[in-house]
Amino acid sequence: MAKLVYDETGRLLFTKEMKQEYTLLMPQMLPVHFSMMQRCMQLAGYKVDMLTTHHRGIVDEGLKYVHNDTCYPALLVIGQLIDAVKHGGYDMHKVGLLITQTGGGCRASNYIHLLRKALKKAGMDYIPVVSVNLSGLEKNPGFSLTLTLIRQMIFSMMYGDIIVQVANQCRPYEKEPGATDAMIERCMARLIDGFKEGKGLNYPGMVKNCDKIVRDFASIPLEGPSKPRVGIVGEIYIKFAPLGNNNLEDFLRSEGAEPVVPGLTDFIIFKIDNRDVDIDLYGGSFLKKIVVRIFKRYVEKCQRAMISSIRNNSSFRAPVPFSHLKELIHGYLGEGNKMGEGWLLTAEMLELIESGTGNIVCTQPFGCLPNHVVGKGMIRRLKDDFPHSNIVAIDYDPGATKINQENRIKLMLANARRSTAAEGPSAGKPGPDTGKPASAEA
Repeated sequence: MAKLVYDETGRLLFTKEMKQEYTLLMPQMLPVHFSMMQRCMQLAGYKVDMLTTHHRGIVDEGLKYVHNDTCYPALLVIGQLIDAVKHGGYDMHKVGLLITQTGGGCRASNYIHLLRKALKKAGMDYIPVVSVNLSGLEKNPGFSLTLTLIRQMIFSMMYGDIIVQVANQCRPYEKEPGATDAMIERCMARLIDGFKEGKGLNYPGMVKNCDKIVRDFASIPLEGPSKPRVGIVGEIYIKFAPLGNNNLEDFLRSEGAEPVVPGLTDFIIFKIDNRDVDIDLYGGSFLKKIVVRIFKRYVEKCQRAMISSIRNNSSFRAPVPFSHLKELIHGYLGEGNKMGEGWLLTAEMLELIESGTGNIVCTQPFGCLPNHVVGKGMIRRLKDDFPHSNIVAIDYDPGATKINQENRIKLMLANARRSTAAEGPSAGKPGPDTGKPASAEA
């Protein structure tokens, strides 16, 4: 058994010996993106398991060890990790927990301290907790984000976006059930194999990979008329994580809808852009401003490559670049509104409405005040400006029942179908050349 080592503050460290013996458990937020991140860490020599559990016991564990005033995403993440340690079949003395730390104003920066407090309360404070951060908040001898690993993880986030964008447009119409999921797995395996050889980790390599990903998904046989599109926005964890939103995307597909989920790359650029805006508003280092802008321009360049690859194939609808989202928000919220999802959440709703996806589910987790301001708090204004929009805010908290959430979404879908019927039949038949549904405005 690895020797337990503590730093001068009393924090249990993840040592080099632990790297060889311990399995690190990571919670899941985005299934595709995080699966690629998991494989990147495995390439770096870490034993990592991604948790995909979905059951009420996770909420119960969270309620047992996290104060009930804490935000719902924290309760779920900590509950899932504690549940895995207790009931996942792991050796409790050879397991560590991975959790991200942003260093920003959101309480997510404090999840790691809440997790350690929960472990202590559960009598498991011998389990190391590893912070994944780019701010130098915590360091461990046995875990480090090397430049290679950082590059792999950043590109994994962007490749995950393009895969999810085209996969979501295939899955509701696939002729052979499971074909889209099989293609996702093939694409991820090919990308990770490339990472081993240092391929696909620069702009030219990304352009090539994005074109290949779009061509691969365009080859999936599809059938059936176009379905009502439903956008999903909200707090980042609840919006993306199946555990957080009770498998919302699956539910929408089961109800005959096509889910439309904004990508993670916009959020990444948003966080970089915040540093630039902070300097404009409050002052700061001119050198830092230059570095931030260079990094931002590079990620935006990569995002445009993803968008171009999708636009160049008539089978799919392409998202818009971050710069367009920033234009849409003018007149609604200031650029200094950055806590949580900040102005980006409202901008995502504006872009969905603009692109013809006026049916929107805004996921509202308990305890996330900024999300309620820029989400639920902006819905009346959006409905005043866009009367045809059909937006429903759904609350997610330990006491919310899945059936009540689904009934409210069903009511929104019923309104969507009535609006579609009133507008008359749309061109939803499969195209003669591609066999894919033509794009429909729902």
